[in-house]
Amino acid sequence: MNPFETRLLGNTGIKIPSLGFGGAPLGELFEKVEHLQAIETLDEAYASGIRYYDTAPWYGHGLSEHRLGNLLHQKNRHEYILSTKVGRVYRPFTGDPVLFDGSPWVGGLPFEWNFDYSAAGFERSFLDSTLRLGLNRIDLLVIHDLDRSYHGKSVSKKLKELESGMEWLKKMKKSEVIQGFGAGINDMEMIPLFLEHFELDFFLVAMPYTLLNQEPLEEIFPECGKHGIGIIIGSPYASGILATGSCEESKYGYAAVSEEIRNKVQSIEKICEAHRIPIKAAALQFPLAHPLVSSVIPGSLSTAQVLDNIEMLKFPIPPEFWFELKQTGLLHPDAPVK
Repeated sequence: MNPFETRLLGNTGIKIPSLGFGGAPLGELFEKVEHLQAIETLDEAYASGIRYYDTAPWYGHGLSEHRLGNLLHQKNRHEYILSTKVGRVYRPFTGDPVLFDGSPWVGGLPFEWNFDYSAAGFERSFLDSTLRLGLNRIDLLVIHDLDRSYHGKSVSKKLKELESGMEWLKKMKKSEVIQGFGAGINDMEMIPLFLEHFELDFFLVAMPYTLLNQEPLEEIFPECGKHGIGIIIGSPYASGILATGSCEESKYGYAAVSEEIRNKVQSIEKICEAHRIPIKAAALQFPLAHPLVSSVIPGSLSTAQVLDNIEMLKFPIPPEFWFELKQTGLLHPDAPVK
């Protein structure tokens, strides 16, 4: 599979590469990242040919955008695609920065935030992002974390607030300030709600379509297809376990791994070993077999991880491997595979 092949993204009218760069780890989610290490990682990504980069104000409370902008503002703006997110507005922490609690980020910057899905909130978020990035243009904007895991029973209120935010996004796209907009999804049940109430160009799906979960195949992806909505897979390694394997320190869904998931990964690992296929290769290539999926954007913390992701997408996987996963019930019988 060619990591740099471009595919049309939903209703945006633009093509993005099959392999992108996810900027969350550079915000220091699970571990601190030295500045030089971040620079070397991003330099390797660009030198290796990666031309789609995704970030967010939320990632390290601005740190990921600062680091990514440090690379990209030095490059030809016509060579790459950039997406960031809207939905949070930031302000400086007024106390001693040593006392700042930036959790869940173990590092990041001392800035506090509040959710704001209104037109005014989106505009403020967008302008702040351009300043952090040092760039006057962002290609794609993503509505971030409007789901029940963050808002609970207030989701309906936030969706109402989003009505003015959506008008602002449409205006921005019509005036060609941005090329498209979508919604970031952690909870699969939010996709039907967005489809019912709003017109979007794409979904950036963080968890619900991986080698471990294919629920969207039955109803949700077909509905996306009817609306011409594209899919970007934001966590093809399921936040870690499909990269590290079933070891004790693995993460799934950004949390500790249940015994059920660990057992399923171990079963997949056995089939991978029998076919001499790295589980990372299967995890990266599987989502891209679906015709709605334009790109996978794993995060990287080092130059070695950047190069490994590229090699994993190139790794040859025979049809027999996918057939065995389906035959053993580890993969949805109707899942597209290559």
